[in-house]
Amino acid sequence: MKRVAITPRADWQEKAVEYGFYFHTMYDEPYWSEDYYYEFTEREIDELESATNELHQMSLEAVDLVVNNEALLQKFRIPENVWGFVADSWHKKEPSLYGRFDFAYDGKAPPKMLEYNADTPTSLYESAFFQWIWLEDQIENGQLPEGADQFNSIQEKLIERFTHFKQWHGISKLHFTCCSDTEEDRGTIQYLQDCALDADLANDFLFVEDIGITENGQFTDVNDELIRTIFKLYPWEFMFREEFANYLDSRKTLWIEPGWKSILSNKAILPLLWSMFPNHPNLLESYFAEDSKANNLSTYVKKPLFSREGANISIVDRGSVISEIDGPYGEEGYIVQAYYPLPKFEDNTTLVGSWVVGDQSAGICIREDKEIITQDLSRFYPHAIIG
Repeated sequence: MKRVAITPRADWQEKAVEYGFYFHTMYDEPYWSEDYYYEFTEREIDELESATNELHQMSLEAVDLVVNNEALLQKFRIPENVWGFVADSWHKKEPSLYGRFDFAYDGKAPPKMLEYNADTPTSLYESAFFQWIWLEDQIENGQLPEGADQFNSIQEKLIERFTHFKQWHGISKLHFTCCSDTEEDRGTIQYLQDCALDADLANDFLFVEDIGITENGQFTDVNDELIRTIFKLYPWEFMFREEFANYLDSRKTLWIEPGWKSILSNKAILPLLWSMFPNHPNLLESYFAEDSKANNLSTYVKKPLFSREGANISIVDRGSVISEIDGPYGEEGYIVQAYYPLPKFEDNTTLVGSWVVGDQSAGICIREDKEIITQDLSRFYPHAIIG
């Protein structure tokens, strides 16, 4: 695994606009970057793919444990009024679309799972589509060798998954939704809508704020059409707090991601996995913060059960906080995870995101930052497989 300098495409910004990648720069800071790329070998990719597939299956075992255990549901801070909804979604095998593991990986030691963004992962469009366009362009420009490749079948697998929804789950139309105040989420949804269309799956969009409820508790769109199936880019922990959580019922509306994903996207999955698979080479020692075993860790990362883009995460070394990020999370509780430093390339810390579509490893993405905690504005870099 190497960080390699490369000449950026002269027209990449024009291409970004052409392809609808309007958030390539956010808050006057570069998000997409291509003055470097990350180079992997086939062996390294095989290692990432294998770890991703194994950890995903382990995570599904954890879901099966939680939905049947009230004490664990409480530990995960899932509200009691939705326990039945979450369990039903699992027992009915309601389908999921995608997720993303975050790994610390340097190409030498085994990938270490930092967390599983299994409910509302972003950076999808740039991972699945725009970095692939970069690869093709740079091969054509002579900047990369003819045999260069990329671990990236994300778009292909997304289209296959939407086809699966049609053929095996009888979904004839899919609504999509996200909040109205985030350009990145809307861009991700538009990309997913395009993939659904490629699978000949009819779809429509509305903002979360515009979802209605009928007198008999069924969800509707802005045209008062009943919502039978809907993909949401909106966290379950937010939905569970809202009044319409009382109307969640998969007999009336099938949600994607399904309710059981609220378990996988919860940081409580980390100490649970450690207790189920102690000393697994891809896991880091983790405990609930209130657990006496948490005192075993002298250097650790403290994470809220619900947190996004690094918010409210702190790194503690022998009682002293060495790095922390502010944010709105933490009231539900925390876990602690053994600190495992991200690899550094020229003073940049590097995080590998590993995508799952359905139940299969599908590709990777790279985020980079000068800080040791990856955040929402951390730079995205493309990658290539060479050798």
